[in-house]
Amino acid sequence: MTTLSEGQFDYIIVGGGTAGCVLANRLSADPGTRVLLLEAGGTDRYHWVHVPIGYLYCMGNPRTDWMMRTATEPGLNGRRLAYPRGKLLGGCSSINGMIYMRGQAADYDGWRQLGNTGWGWDDVLPYFKRSEDRAGPASDLHGQGGEWIVTKQRLKWDLLDDFQRAADEMGVPRSEDFNSGTNEGSGYFEVNQRGGWRWSTARAFLKPAERRPNLRVLTGAEARRVTFTEGRATGVAFRRQGRESHAAARAEVLLAAGAIHSPALLEKSGIGDAARLKDAGITPLAHRPEVGENLQDHLQLRLIFKLENAVTLNQLAGTALGKMRIGLQYLLTRRGPLSMAPSQFGIFTRSDPRLETPDLEYHIQPLSTDKLGDPLHPFPAVTVSVCNLRPESRGSTHIVPGAEEGAPDIRPGYLSAPADRDTAVRAMRQARELMRMDALAKYAPQEHLPGPHLTSDADLAAAAGDIGTTIFHPAGTCRMGTDEGAVVAPDLKLRGMDGLRVIDASIMPRIVSGNTASPVIMIAEKAADMILADARA
Repeated sequence: MTTLSEGQFDYIIVGGGTAGCVLANRLSADPGTRVLLLEAGGTDRYHWVHVPIGYLYCMGNPRTDWMMRTATEPGLNGRRLAYPRGKLLGGCSSINGMIYMRGQAADYDGWRQLGNTGWGWDDVLPYFKRSEDRAGPASDLHGQGGEWIVTKQRLKWDLLDDFQRAADEMGVPRSEDFNSGTNEGSGYFEVNQRGGWRWSTARAFLKPAERRPNLRVLTGAEARRVTFTEGRATGVAFRRQGRESHAAARAEVLLAAGAIHSPALLEKSGIGDAARLKDAGITPLAHRPEVGENLQDHLQLRLIFKLENAVTLNQLAGTALGKMRIGLQYLLTRRGPLSMAPSQFGIFTRSDPRLETPDLEYHIQPLSTDKLGDPLHPFPAVTVSVCNLRPESRGSTHIVPGAEEGAPDIRPGYLSAPADRDTAVRAMRQARELMRMDALAKYAPQEHLPGPHLTSDADLAAAAGDIGTTIFHPAGTCRMGTDEGAVVAPDLKLRGMDGLRVIDASIMPRIVSGNTASPVIMIAEKAADMILADARA
């Protein structure tokens, strides 16, 4: 088969998602630098991408989601989970929950203590600030004028205000800023929106750069493998519109395809566990057994409580007339339920008072469904979702042996660590305690899931396996470090190979204590500085 040549570029970015859009902007700012961005999915020209509530219609939609599934998970009592990943420009930032969250200062200081010099909180804070445009006064902690808009949500619920009073009763302090280095407290999440529309990295970073003549963006371009010459990455082979193509890279190839696709592409390129690659019919170029290992994710436990005397989305959107009112409100004001992030109110607290920093994140939602994408329940209810921010469980993702193409074998390993099962039990007991606070008594909450009859630790541990589901934060599969097992070094270069870096959530040695989109933007910002510094050297 004839392979088309797409020419030569200084940098080839594989993946037009959360990190890739940032890299495309920063690296193409020099008009003398030629940049190619390859995105396997399509454009973001789809109305549900931009309407905040549209995540319900983008996840599980083959137009915008890769439609992945995990293997059966022993820790989830043999269940398989849908595993949404963005399949379009902006990647997961085009379909995610829009919550702006950095994690905790201790997360990054922990990375530095693992040997990753330059990745402590004081090192990464300037990169968070660089791209940030946060509403409110300027401060030492926040930036203004950047591309990444951070704003307050455009609706409030009386019910959620009462949840804050309930958190007060539990001794959880109120927080006006979850992103100061400690996220302890309760409050409304800040979101990445602009005037009631979703603000993705495609809109924030890529769209302003697309007019540059030195940046070429190809959608529908599925990377097949990185090509090497004498141990150096020199290009990318990809398929587009049914034709095989190749582009050459003078300087570097940058993998920004995410925690699932980046390790898969490394394996397809001959970089991974040598025995595994041989089983898959791939000639190994470099034995890197941790490629695809160390998969970490936040497992959310979705407790649902029926309510009385409460206004929730279940009622507001439960009739044709209600849907019309919601649609009209958004059309006229860009406010109301259609402007909602999936979660409006959060609580960060500890499952054990002996812990130095919060290890639990609550997403309180004035709605309920059996699972994401299902119809709302016909009764008023609230979802109290709680996740363990620092799981000890580790999983893996690999290409399927014997097949170079197709969906990877994703095994998150949820609840495989005994400590995670213990934390899950404590988290569910704490969520029940929250619902017993006086501030919520007027709603007469009744537990719908997992059910009040489950009272023993063993019952609750089993229930965690029944109700647990991903909160869409896979990380760690191309771990950064200085030890022999690390996949990339602290400069994000693939260890032992030249001309190739990985720049996305896969490089996190440990998952951050919060939502992952904005930390990925920070990673891309810092990577761009390192790349440009090397180019000037």
